[in-house]
Amino acid sequence: METRVKRRKRKLKKGRVLMAFILLFILVSGGFAGTQYWLGLQASKGAQPFETDYSDSFNGQKTADGKTNILLIGVDSRGEEQSRSDTMMIAQWDGETDTIKLVSLMRDIYTEIPEYGGYKLNTAYYLGGPELLRQTVKENFDIDVEHYMLVDFKAFESVVDAMAPDGIEIDVEKDMSEKIGVSLTEGVHKLNGQELLGYARFRADSEGDFGRVRRQQQVIEAVKDHAVSVSGVMKAPKMMGTAQPYIQTSMSSAKGIELLSRILISGGGEIERKTIPVEGSYTTPTYEGAGSVLELDWETNRQELKDFLGE
Repeated sequence: METRVKRRKRKLKKGRVLMAFILLFILVSGGFAGTQYWLGLQASKGAQPFETDYSDSFNGQKTADGKTNILLIGVDSRGEEQSRSDTMMIAQWDGETDTIKLVSLMRDIYTEIPEYGGYKLNTAYYLGGPELLRQTVKENFDIDVEHYMLVDFKAFESVVDAMAPDGIEIDVEKDMSEKIGVSLTEGVHKLNGQELLGYARFRADSEGDFGRVRRQQQVIEAVKDHAVSVSGVMKAPKMMGTAQPYIQTSMSSAKGIELLSRILISGGGEIERKTIPVEGSYTTPTYEGAGSVLELDWETNRQELKDFLGE
């Protein structure tokens, strides 16, 4: 009987030591994450916030199946109150399966913008912010979104530099410099935030916007691969703190940070991707006042988008 009591005491003591260790680990980890997030915020001091807060005017709708559709809008505001959206994506997050899908919408798609008429898709944000862009996507593609996330490109540069001070490795496919603010040479290089953004935005070749979208997806994959490394995960809190001033969203701050974390640090899982318009479903006429546009076969592209998003 005495031996059994001693054994029980030893087990209880071990259990207490283990619980104390777990509690200490949680406290240290939480303190580290909080400190890194604060350091990120300090690093971004002086950032210019968006001139207008669009969250109160955004009327997004939930999907019937419980998935969350988010309109991701990338802009290069440069301090201007109005600017066209350079990047437009629909991100779908399925909370039950923890999967993410990304749809790139080409900015030169010729659409009917409610109350304005025919314009390129990227003009909708310029004319009426995220809500008008949501309405335009809804009217033309019959897909609604629940939330928006507006990201100034400075956020991307800051995130990359905070996460990878030595740069992220990319195989640059050709020399490029026109209208991207940097000069890149062909070959495998480690690019900093500004250079990586320039690579993703380059479109001054025969591929035009299609090449730009393809490179955007290549860059997202490279950033995600770096983010899931040990060093990337350790720097994630600082990365999010650095980016926060450059992001505006209709989601709560916690949910927005969680979404970005899922996209960048999704356990190495693949993100399903699609580009609209799909191959062979458009023409490229030139319209007065709009220039060269993408005129879509709407029936084909609507169905492709709905099938991809499962709607």
